[in-house]
Amino acid sequence: MFLERSAPLMFVRLLSLIVLVSVGAVAGAQQARAADAAFEQWLQGVWPQARAMGVSRATFDKAVAGLAPDLTLPDLAIPGKPEKVPQQPEFVQTPSQYLREATFDRLAARGKQLSAQYRDTLARIEREIGVPGNVVLAIWARETDYGGYKLPHDAIRVLATQAYIGKRKDFFRNEFLHALKMLQDGTPRADLRSSWGGAMGLTQFLPSEYYKYAVDFDGDGRADIWRSVPDALASAAKQLAGKGWQRGERWAYEVKAPANGDCTMGTPETTMPIGEWVKRGYLLLPPRKLTAEALAMPASLLQPEGSYGPSFLTPKNYFVLKEYNYSDLYVLFVGHLSDRIAGGGAFMTPWSKAEQMRTSDVETMQQRLTALGLYKDKIDGKAGMLTRAALGAYQKRNGLKVDCWPTADVLAHMRR
Repeated sequence: MFLERSAPLMFVRLLSLIVLVSVGAVAGAQQARAADAAFEQWLQGVWPQARAMGVSRATFDKAVAGLAPDLTLPDLAIPGKPEKVPQQPEFVQTPSQYLREATFDRLAARGKQLSAQYRDTLARIEREIGVPGNVVLAIWARETDYGGYKLPHDAIRVLATQAYIGKRKDFFRNEFLHALKMLQDGTPRADLRSSWGGAMGLTQFLPSEYYKYAVDFDGDGRADIWRSVPDALASAAKQLAGKGWQRGERWAYEVKAPANGDCTMGTPETTMPIGEWVKRGYLLLPPRKLTAEALAMPASLLQPEGSYGPSFLTPKNYFVLKEYNYSDLYVLFVGHLSDRIAGGGAFMTPWSKAEQMRTSDVETMQQRLTALGLYKDKIDGKAGMLTRAALGAYQKRNGLKVDCWPTADVLAHMRR
């Protein structure tokens, strides 16, 4: 009897639930349509610029047909949603995690095989462009594991998304336009596979960089950075040369810092001739005799783990490599791997087991250092050269151990 009397009430509740779900579904669909309409309107707003770059209406329409933004990408600015920070290993791993000897052993062995296989091509690259073959091989290794890593994204969708709702809209709008131009100029859409940031090919080129630096090095009439190893490596070399690579010079020198060394000097702006660093007790590892030209070369001090782990003197070519990826660990990886491919050995000083602080904690440090006038760069949670030097200055000012490395103890001191 109870069930019979309750049945009408249960039916009413069920009907109400169905109505609520239906209303929610309709609202969700309306929001989705509104979002789609806004994106479509934005796409059409790009068309005049694409046309000005020589993209036909047919090419444009085919490229954007059915296109929807990929909201799973990092580095987007979506109202009401938490930021998804790019988890690039260069910025979230410690040096000992990122610069693993086992990885260098594997990649160097393969690099030596490829160096022999492409001996003539690499010799010609160095002769005509000025960048050693082992350097471009190391870039190829780091970017796509010598072509073994398959890029996961559709570059058109990635670049449109980043240009529409990313944190660097103007930058990516330009890249999106150049990607459309690549389609117009005959690059198949299937070739436009990319990272989350829109870089493509064996050595990871953004579309605008492709138009600046891509080279047809194998003579088949097309600059094919996707399948032609000569084209991809020569293009990478041309890009480095275009950004100021110094022919015949090293990327860096490992050194042993003196006991009285000052880690706060480790900034790009603090430069001295390599010979002056040596006079101040920074000893080359392994010991070597440099030419007068090399000793006169300006260089900065790089200590990726502050006073712990290896130290380096970094001339111009170090910072040219940094144009490829703005990370000290990336440059150390590429530079060291290039040395290993050429027959060099492991780092002379071992990396420490220092822990990587959380991004939010490093941001707190940067904010405090900024307030104190010790730090004037961006708040990004990354303990780069300027952050480490500023930490060292804070440690000096407060009578702490000066090691230029972010730790929980230094953060606790700042909070007190």
